[in-house]
Amino acid sequence: MSALDKFFSAWGETDPAARHAMIAQVVDDTTVYSDPRSGDRLIGLAAISEYVAMFSANAPGWTATVSTSDAINGYVRAKVIFGGQGPDGSPMEQAGTYFAEVDGDTLKVLAGFVGA
Repeated sequence: MSALDKFFSAWGETDPAARHAMIAQVVDDTTVYSDPRSGDRLIGLAAISEYVAMFSANAPGWTATVSTSDAINGYVRAKVIFGGQGPDGSPMEQAGTYFAEVDGDTLKVLAGFVGA
């Protein structure tokens, strides 16, 4: 399982300790994360883990799955599908595109954009 797969599988974990442990496998205190909802760049395990916890609290039951990815010269591009139950009770999906710099099993920089 790639570092991106591990990171995004944590988004659906309901147990806070287990979720944090999953994120800690691929994020360190220098990792930088940003997406349209993060407000700013988040740096380090604590900030990134807290952000993912907010997602889990605000979208209970939702998951995030890497649906496709490719790599070139040390960079990874991935399409991530976020899915769960919408406000009206029907299934809902949202796609995002993420660009990552990965060093071994550690995400160094991860930037997400709305859409695929």
